[in-house]
Amino acid sequence: MMDTLLSLRVFAEVAEHKNFSAVAERLGLSPAMTTKHVKHIEARVGARLLNRNSRNVSLTEAGAQYLQTIRRVLDALSEAEAQLTTDSMSPRGTLKMSMPVWMSNPAFAKLLTTYNQQNPHVTFDIDLSGRKINMVEEGIDLALRVAFKLDEGLIARKLSEVTFQLVAAPAFLDSFGRPTNPANLNDAPLLAYSQVAADGRIRFGGEEGMDIKFRPILVSANESILHQAAIAGMGFAMLPNWAAQNDVKDGRLEPVLPTIAWPKLHIQAIYADRSYLPAKVRSFLDFLAGPDGFSSALE
Repeated sequence: MMDTLLSLRVFAEVAEHKNFSAVAERLGLSPAMTTKHVKHIEARVGARLLNRNSRNVSLTEAGAQYLQTIRRVLDALSEAEAQLTTDSMSPRGTLKMSMPVWMSNPAFAKLLTTYNQQNPHVTFDIDLSGRKINMVEEGIDLALRVAFKLDEGLIARKLSEVTFQLVAAPAFLDSFGRPTNPANLNDAPLLAYSQVAADGRIRFGGEEGMDIKFRPILVSANESILHQAAIAGMGFAMLPNWAAQNDVKDGRLEPVLPTIAWPKLHIQAIYADRSYLPAKVRSFLDFLAGPDGFSSALE
């Protein structure tokens, strides 16, 4: 008789790693037995959960829904088992995260270091691609975003507010001219973040403010290329203060109309809707929201 609980664990591992052989080795099973466990679960639910061929393994739509449900059960069971050990409340394991490219900076690296010093049994696997992700199918524990569409089954938790500023390279401003009022920026060349201002429209002055209609000349979901193009003198860019502050300090970029109330967005943590959160996720969320987290890094 097949061990259904083990079969559930095997299915979850295969769904996340997309490789039967790797999971078999990881769990100490034969590849044939690993396949039998997955087939056992598919037979129980009466649906095909994985598409597989000689090269690829991927979740079916039913498989993605089923994985999201059983994760709650498996995570809760792991937590219950951990509570019987002496280090039950100690976060541990790999925290798989996705976050914007602009967070790849010294301030956030310092946050990771501080957390790691406090929680040495947690390791990080971080995706900085800037692409749209499927958190369930890709096994992402936590995504940090300032602009997003919240998919069904996910929760958003506000962590901190990020102030943006309009910047440009001094050489570009020498050529274009230094704007003295927002009207000077209509039809100005913009390096546009596709998630926020793909059409070149940016609101200033808060909720009661007005729109400026820039002319996008470079549109990307990757903030790094926008940042570097701004330094190179290609056009105006709207960057988080956190990302632009060193370049402004060192003279590579200049703030444009710095007294204007440019947009403010919240950094939000996105995670699966679960009644139980693994200790590694819960502790890192609490750390980011606490006094040693974003509030300290963004000062």
